[in-house]
Amino acid sequence: MDNIEIRSMAERQYRMIPVNEINVVMSRGREKKQFQENVRSISEVGLYKPILVNRRNLDATGLYDLICGEGRLLAHIELGKTHIAADVWDIDERQAHLMTLGENIARTPPQTIEFARALKEMHDYGMGWKELSAITGKTEEYIRNYVRLIEQGEERLVKGVEDGVFSLNFAMCVAQSNDRSIQHLLMDAFDSGIVNSNNLPRVRKIIEDRLEKGKALGSRRSNATYTVDKLKRDIRKITREKEAFVYEAGQRENRLMRILVAMQRLRKDDRFGAMLKTAGLAESPQLKGQYAV
Repeated sequence: MDNIEIRSMAERQYRMIPVNEINVVMSRGREKKQFQENVRSISEVGLYKPILVNRRNLDATGLYDLICGEGRLLAHIELGKTHIAADVWDIDERQAHLMTLGENIARTPPQTIEFARALKEMHDYGMGWKELSAITGKTEEYIRNYVRLIEQGEERLVKGVEDGVFSLNFAMCVAQSNDRSIQHLLMDAFDSGIVNSNNLPRVRKIIEDRLEKGKALGSRRSNATYTVDKLKRDIRKITREKEAFVYEAGQRENRLMRILVAMQRLRKDDRFGAMLKTAGLAESPQLKGQYAV
């Protein structure tokens, strides 16, 4: 990405510009309560931060292109003001667009779909992962996951975050599956109450393993035939297998402990000690581990 010019305060060009000579290039929706607060603030104490405009097309169009500050501009129009203080830049459209996106993302709450969309737009416009990471304070991997949600996420994922049904982190975890059928099944499982933020990675692995096994066996059935009911059965089966494994491990541990206790008692017996000496086994081995085995 081309570096945007950094100017000192002395180099900045502040002007009072007619509001009807400003072209809003990228209009964004305004939250009514916040807009009314802008109007009140400007009416009572004035404009504390000038808007940013680009004069690159001024000679051709007679208009300044707005870079950022639409809310402040609209508040001036609402108050009937004819002029507004502006910091005037002269940059190409690409740089101006990136500045606008940067301003927007700074005002967008993290952990929202709007934030994810803003990141994707900035990346699509040429900003690299490293730069986005520096701007947001998030890791490059985290930023990629944000963008992946918008690019690859099942529609229900995006709507679920927007409606507050589940967190953005949950949706990002689901979107890590590139296969839309897996995402769809995970959402069905969520709706059925068998998937949550805690068990999501494990359930996704079960689905992926099951579908991969079907491919390896040359199954002709499509992924769509793997349903939530089948997923429930697989979860129960895996849970039983893990419980059986834990039980068997516990039984073996108990048997080992009984053997160790018996050996310790035998070594204290003089006749057993003599037998070991005769057999050349009198020297005890150096044992290690939690149970000295």
